[in-house]
Amino acid sequence: MTFPVNTSAQLKAVLRALRKSRAKSQADIGTMLGVNQKRVARIESAPGVTSFDQIARLVSALGGRLVIEDLKPTASPSAPRRTTKGNW
Repeated sequence: MTFPVNTSAQLKAVLRALRKSRAKSQADIGTMLGVNQKRVARIESAPGVTSFDQIARLVSALGGRLVIEDLKPTASPSAPRRTTKGNW
């Protein structure tokens, strides 16, 4: 399943939902990451001020992965270009 995230508020909801869907407590995740429950709670409540590394580790511990999607793809540099005469 894919969860588009454009804001830290959306990330907050996705992180919490992902953890709950795995039936894990914040303490469980803290143990997996080597941090305490309070740190996991802070990451979930304020992901916008949390390091990318910690977010990535949390998502990975929950069996997810972070993906960046290019919404405005550009032409491939190796793609043939059409000339003005209609030739390739």
